[in-house]
Amino acid sequence: MKTLHKPNLYCWSQFDEQRNIDFHSYLWVRAQGNIVFDPLPLSAHDKQHLNDLGKLTHIIITNSDHVRDAEQLSLDTGAAIYGPAAQKDDFPIACGHWLSEAKNVEDGLDVYCMDGSKTPGELAFVVQGDTLITGDLIRAHAGGTLCMLPTAKLQDVAQAINSVKRLAAIEGITAILPGDGWPIFREGEAVLQALVKAM
Repeated sequence: MKTLHKPNLYCWSQFDEQRNIDFHSYLWVRAQGNIVFDPLPLSAHDKQHLNDLGKLTHIIITNSDHVRDAEQLSLDTGAAIYGPAAQKDDFPIACGHWLSEAKNVEDGLDVYCMDGSKTPGELAFVVQGDTLITGDLIRAHAGGTLCMLPTAKLQDVAQAINSVKRLAAIEGITAILPGDGWPIFREGEAVLQALVKAM
C-alpha cells in the first residue's frame, strides 16, 4: 500500500480502463483498531502490509456501488462492515452497522450524508478534521481538480450540488481522497471551492 499525506493513512488502487482513472481504497491506522474505506481486492503484498499495520476492526462502505471486496475482507479479518443507513433495505451485502450523518462516530471521524447522488444517502467522511474521503459524487478525473459525477447518473442534480456545497463549507480541509480519481493532498478547501464555482 502507498503512504499518503499523513503517516497513518494509506491506499491501494486499481486502474479502470473504461474511465482511465484509478479506483482507490483507503486505510486509516488507529490505536483503537484500523478502518478501511471501500476496499478493493488486495494483492498478496498489500494484504501482508495491511496485516502488518495492526488489527482491522471497521470496513466502511460509502455506497452500494463501492461494496467491492468488503465481504471477503470481513471474512479474512473479522472486521465489521458499516454501510449507509439510507440503503439499509436494499444493500447488496449484509452489514452489521449502518451510518447516518453524525459528528465523531468514532474518535476523529465525522460522517456526512450526500443527497442526489446515484445511490441514496451516499456517505462522505472527514478524518481527523482535515481529510475528506468521498465515494462517487465527488471525484477527480484530472490531477489537481475535482469534478462531480456526470449529471446523467445523478438522482437529483440540485440536491447533489447542495451536497457538494455542504462539504465545501467545512473548514480546515487540506486533503481530499476520492474513491475514483486523483487524490488532492494540499489546499483542499480551495479545490472544493473551485468545484463549487464550476458547477
